[in-house]
Amino acid sequence: MLVPIANRPLDYAWGSTTLLAELEGRVPTGRIEAEVWFGDHPANPAVTAEGARLDAWLAEHGEQSLPYLLKLLAAASTLSIQAHPSQAQAAAGFAREEAAGIPRDAPARTYRDANHKPELIVALSPRFRALAGLRPIARTRVLLSGLGAPGAELAARLDDPLDAIAWVLSDEAHEVVRALIATARSATSPEFDAELALVADLDDLRPGDPGIVVALLMNLVTLRAGEGLFVPAGVLHAYLEGLGVEIMAASDNVLRGGLTPKHIDVAELVSVLDASDADVPILEPVADAPGVERYDVPVDDFSLRRVRGGDAGSVAVDGLTIALATRGRVTVRGGASGETVTLDPGQALLVTTDERVVHVDGDGELFLASPGR
Repeated sequence: MLVPIANRPLDYAWGSTTLLAELEGRVPTGRIEAEVWFGDHPANPAVTAEGARLDAWLAEHGEQSLPYLLKLLAAASTLSIQAHPSQAQAAAGFAREEAAGIPRDAPARTYRDANHKPELIVALSPRFRALAGLRPIARTRVLLSGLGAPGAELAARLDDPLDAIAWVLSDEAHEVVRALIATARSATSPEFDAELALVADLDDLRPGDPGIVVALLMNLVTLRAGEGLFVPAGVLHAYLEGLGVEIMAASDNVLRGGLTPKHIDVAELVSVLDASDADVPILEPVADAPGVERYDVPVDDFSLRRVRGGDAGSVAVDGLTIALATRGRVTVRGGASGETVTLDPGQALLVTTDERVVHVDGDGELFLASPGR
């Protein structure tokens, strides 16, 4: 079966008033539109054309829950700095907080389920900016060397990056954080101009937030349309601006590290962080079949492919799949059912497990999200 699904945009404060409207070719409403969820996550499930919640529809039709959540993400300003636990860390943390009797919707609750949350973002806009992972320490020391005494104080702690992050987020570092931000705002550096400009932007957004200094330790990444960024367990990241397709394991476990008014559990954050420092690899899609490219990720929860309608023809699908159109107009026909659905940008459908092949035609582009191989 091919089941058209839709959802309302969520109005998170960091969202855009224009990006989703531009994608869908409609007049902006003037309201913030941050994310559209295409999945059965109980916090915000998609709905069918008949108005049924997707989680209820799947149960009624004997289908399993989706192991992934697919989104359109439209950021006009930065999301919080955050990381996600590994599978083992999530299971242990969830059991610990359940035993402690902490309500799952409590603001201070960290583990809301027992699953990990690896994620992949693929840029749709010509430029999508993000922070991801810790920059190589040697280069960070060069950056901090131009930021006077507060830069030197932070640099002295970088032999243990996790300890440095915990210190930055502590009350003890408050005065140094403020001095470091002020110094960075007035500093210049041909090598780090973009990073210093980001400090000013973030300070305008959240004055004095210690997450601004955490951001100074991270890689600033710019994706072009079609490029991806994979974020595994333990890697600090924050999306800064742009429109993208995001897919993740079906989890709501987030440990925050700044740039947010929400709860930050510093000790728990540091306990799950990956202290590796390296440049972040940008993920380029690889050819999977004519007109079909896949984004290789080392997880079983999801796979993501980009399909060009006029070139692809027949595309094999395996398991519950969501097709999301992002450009032009694309027609999808089920190989088993023969059902046909035409999608415009921003529209999506669910392909049920009885369909082993879909036929894709048209002058547009869509993404196929499926369980991992």
